[in-house]
Amino acid sequence: MTGEMHRHRPSLGTLLHHVHVSGPLSRAVLAERMGVNRSTILALTAELVAAGLVSEEHPAGTTRAGRPSLVVRPSPRVYVLAFDVAVDRLTAARVGLGGDILGRRSAPRSRTGVDLDTVVRKLVSLGHELVSSAPPGTTCVGIGASYCGMIRPGDGMVRYGPEMGWVDQAFGTELAKALDLGCAVAVGNEAHLGAMAEYERGAGVGVPDLIYLHGDVGVGGGILVGGKLLGGDGGYGCEVGHMLVNPVDGRPCLCGSRGCLEAETGEYALLAAAGRTPGQSGASAVRAVARDARAGDPAAASAIAEIGDWLGIGVANLINLFNPGVVIFGGMLRDVYVAAAPQVAARIARHAMPVSRERARLCVSALAEDATLMGAADLGFADLLADPLTAA
Repeated sequence: MTGEMHRHRPSLGTLLHHVHVSGPLSRAVLAERMGVNRSTILALTAELVAAGLVSEEHPAGTTRAGRPSLVVRPSPRVYVLAFDVAVDRLTAARVGLGGDILGRRSAPRSRTGVDLDTVVRKLVSLGHELVSSAPPGTTCVGIGASYCGMIRPGDGMVRYGPEMGWVDQAFGTELAKALDLGCAVAVGNEAHLGAMAEYERGAGVGVPDLIYLHGDVGVGGGILVGGKLLGGDGGYGCEVGHMLVNPVDGRPCLCGSRGCLEAETGEYALLAAAGRTPGQSGASAVRAVARDARAGDPAAASAIAEIGDWLGIGVANLINLFNPGVVIFGGMLRDVYVAAAPQVAARIARHAMPVSRERARLCVSALAEDATLMGAADLGFADLLADPLTAA
């Protein structure tokens, strides 16, 4: 490889990242975003076109005089497999460069305890279906997975997943071996990945200091500071679901403590407070309580108010600690927040410092059910975006 190509490599990844996140962009826009001249953009796009990663075309409907700036479009030639492992469901998708979901498969997951072999077997079946359905001439360039637990960086080991009892389960290694696609599996915590996805292409675009709260039976969190994920010393940071909010008479938590945010605002707490039968569970049951509360059902409204009160206390603590520009509610918390917004706002007004909360915006996830899945897809694209010519 020539020295010129070596000098281009960081910029190649930057250009490809812009196109991946934002979709088709003109050369002029890319030059402005990257702070380089158009001749540099021309050279960079030529290399990416030669590698089959982007294409260039004239913009549609151009009427202005002069030569229009060509549009750089992500290529359909490459894709990744993305997996999302939640407590009740398994989702697999084939995601193209540019973020389009090209195919999707899903399967239920039983709440039956440690189920690594079952999860891997189901994901392999879904993944192979997606690969088999991919058009001829396309290539899988990476695999990313989101898991509802604490993930060791580097090897995809699930150190702790309290809901299903997973402790030191070699999820990433086992899934890569069983898929046998010649790619490692990059694994991340679901809320961490959801936070990054919302920052890149969702409700947090342009907000480098944000908090993403994800509900999936329990509560997870992802916190970005200056556009970077707050990972902590071992990569296990942002476990906001186990922030203590009710130490006096709090509900027992699966982590062994009592009064954690997760224990007071999660699925079990909401359904119990609403008087729902033990057989009801999952996102549909949570949505039903939120819907009934809005319709005026007294038990559901009382439950939503109680859970919203604790959720507001937790968010007030986070605002005081991190001074975010936006707090995003994802997963089942999308429905809970919409129903409990007055209680959340009241607690924030009472407990968060005015200077910390004055610019903090509260909203639901723009990516909805796909936030963690898109975060997993971006994990799969990470090597390609870091070094396009080697990984392609």
